[in-house]
Amino acid sequence: MNTLRIVASLAVAVLATVGGYYTSSHYTSTSHLAVASDASNTTEAAVTTSKAGAVDELWKAPLQNAAGTSQGIAAFKGKPIVLNFWASWCGPCVREMPSLAVLQREYAKKGITFIGVGVDSEKNVNEFLQKIPVGYPIYIAGFGGADLARSFGNNAGALPYTVVIDAKGQVRSTKLGEVDQKELKATLDAL
Repeated sequence: MNTLRIVASLAVAVLATVGGYYTSSHYTSTSHLAVASDASNTTEAAVTTSKAGAVDELWKAPLQNAAGTSQGIAAFKGKPIVLNFWASWCGPCVREMPSLAVLQREYAKKGITFIGVGVDSEKNVNEFLQKIPVGYPIYIAGFGGADLARSFGNNAGALPYTVVIDAKGQVRSTKLGEVDQKELKATLDAL
């Protein structure tokens, strides 16, 4: 019975990874959204408004840190952050985390904090962090993290999903799929 559960779990994980990769590879070209500061265009104004609601939701979200302690992200309010939604079973997420850790070290000098939001279980996140430690805060949202990512425009529900929020709480960019380092650096340098 346990073998059957393990095989079924592996099959689900493989399908989810393949689905996430397929979605990210087919939507990457349209997934980068830079929110312009000129809100005269009603479409841009609507995007800005909905993203602002997502940022407010983020500050109120009941999350826990990797140690299992309830701890919201509101402590980062007023600071620029890179919010990365990921899961331990997501191949593209795992591939990009070392590069995000390098960028975190580089941009920490500029006051920019990278934050990982695990759309996964506490057990899986901690097992992953034992193998691949990262130098930025990791929070656990469980599978409810997908709803939080969706509020930032991740309608596909795929991972990884990265959101850059400036110190004023404005969403500066979103990215479905693995981050492009040059693209992310350009966004961060403009903060």
